[in-house]
This record gives sequence, structure tokens and C-alpha cells, in this order.
Amino acid sequence: MRAMVFDGDSPILREEDVPDPKPGIGEVLIDVHACGVCRTDLHLVDRELDRPKRPVIPGHEIVGTVAEVGAGVTGFAVGDRVGVPWVGYTCRHCRYCLSARENLCDEARFTGYTIDGGYAERTVADSRYCFHLPVQYSDIEAAPLLCAGLIGYRTLSMAGDALRIGIYGFGAAAHIVAQVARHQRRTVYAFTRPGDQAAQQLALRMGAAWAGDSNEAPPDELDAALLFAPVGALVPQALRAVVKGGVVVCGGIYMSDIPSFPYSFLWGERRLVSVANLTRDDGLAFMRIASETRLTLETTTYALEDANRALADLRDGRLTGAAVLAIKPE
Repeated sequence: MRAMVFDGDSPILREEDVPDPKPGIGEVLIDVHACGVCRTDLHLVDRELDRPKRPVIPGHEIVGTVAEVGAGVTGFAVGDRVGVPWVGYTCRHCRYCLSARENLCDEARFTGYTIDGGYAERTVADSRYCFHLPVQYSDIEAAPLLCAGLIGYRTLSMAGDALRIGIYGFGAAAHIVAQVARHQRRTVYAFTRPGDQAAQQLALRMGAAWAGDSNEAPPDELDAALLFAPVGALVPQALRAVVKGGVVVCGGIYMSDIPSFPYSFLWGERRLVSVANLTRDDGLAFMRIASETRLTLETTTYALEDANRALADLRDGRLTGAAVLAIKPE
């Protein structure tokens, strides 16, 4: 089968013919139809994440159909459409797993990072960490739900009942979570790279009440700020924008260093927290929302062999919305 492979050193993925994977106990073999291109994939090839599998097939926003089931699989059958997210395995017996925090499991394995992922014609996945997908979304539309949507949902959840939400970095995750926030009757303020009119117009189309540059102050004080841009300098900026008792939630897996800032930015019981991965319960809850509310997914489609171009476009800020590899056309 064809696959795009990261060798652990070069940021350029190689197109290779590799053997078809075989499903083990509890696993499903998946014919991949589409796979989202996530900023985490970019952090992987840019060597900002350590200890990847070497070599590894990236991709953790996988949509496909079950081609074969391994022994012991329940809940999925051959022909079912399936989605595969970032978290691909947890130990299920550590203190985190036993307290509904499997996202913090020290033994966790991750799709497209420590497990081969979806930049390929076929992949295998542990069925316990897969999801059925809402039927109203095409394969291309469904792919960003599996990380941009899921991580956005968890990030928003960590803001509690905050009503005025600032979103910094308006890309794949932000354009989905903005719609979820509006569905929950919250007000959204969007912050983009200075001068990025395309992203600001996208934010307004997704229901934001205001959109502007990341170095601007919002027209109202924020109850919470969600950071999806991996730019540490935005943390003090966001802390200054939230009210006393507000929270700044860092939604990415990687961020550049946070510069020093006066304690007064944090004082007043403001909180700064990070999001680490997701739980299966997050996935089930978000898929229910995606079923109830028809989310608009802005995507740019690439062929599998154009994965390097998709990553370059993401790196250089040439994308609005989400990039998706179309591996088996619908």
C-alpha cells in the first residue's frame, strides 16, 4: 500500500510502498478514505515533539471503513465507517485511567506519533479508541472533527460556563469550536495573525461577534481565552484580556516559550491551564454535539502524495480552515 513516511530526521515525508498492516486482538483494519492534516503533524516533522516511532506514518484524524476485525472486537463490523483520533491506547489501570483522566496516562500511545497513522491507504487501530461518525458529514468534512473538533471541544470545556470567549489563532480547531460555543449561546471574539483578513472573515462567518489582530484588545473583557496558536507570547496578552477569575486555556500540544510577565497579569484569581490530549468520553460527547448541530467545516483537500505541500501550507499560514488528505475519493 502507499504511505507517506516520516523517518525521524527529515521534515520531508517520503512516499513509500509498505506492507498492508494486519489487525491484532481488539483491532480493526481500516481502508482510509481521508485523513486530516493537523498542526501536531507539523510539530512532529519539525522535530518539536520528542520520541516518535521511527519511522512512523503520521496522521491522527482518520476516516475510513472497517475492512477486517480482529479477535475480540465489539461495536464495529466490516463496512462500518469509523473515525480514529490522536489517543490510540491507554493502560486502563493507572491512577489517571481509573479517575476518568485517561488523557494523562503515562503509558498512552498516540496515532501517527507512536502508532502508525492515516497518511496511508490502510491502517489498524484499537477498536476501543475509535468512534462512529455522524452520518451527515462527508469523509472530508468528518476528518477535522477527530482532532481539531475534539481538542477544541475539550479546550472549551475547560473554560467552564464562561460566556465571553476569546479565541487566539483561528484555524482548524478554532473554526469548529467557535460554532460549538455559539451553539451553547456564548459570545465569541476571534484573534488572528495581524492582517490575516481571510481568517478574520472566516471567524465572522463562523459566528464570531468580533474579529481582529492578536495584538488588539477585544471590545469587551473576556471571561475566558482559548489559545490554539502555538505562540507563547500570546499567553500574557490573553491574561491581560480576561476578567478577574477568568481562565486562559492553552489548547495545543506544543507552544514556544512563554515570556516573563508581571504578576499583576495573573493576579485576581486568573488561571492558566493546558489541555493534554483527550478522553473517549470527550469524543462521545463531542460527536453527540456534532450530530445535533450541523457544523460547517471549511477544508482544503490534497492528494496523499501532496502531504508535504499541505504541511508547508499549514506552516506558512496559507490555509483557512482545515487541510485534509483525500486518500480514497468518495
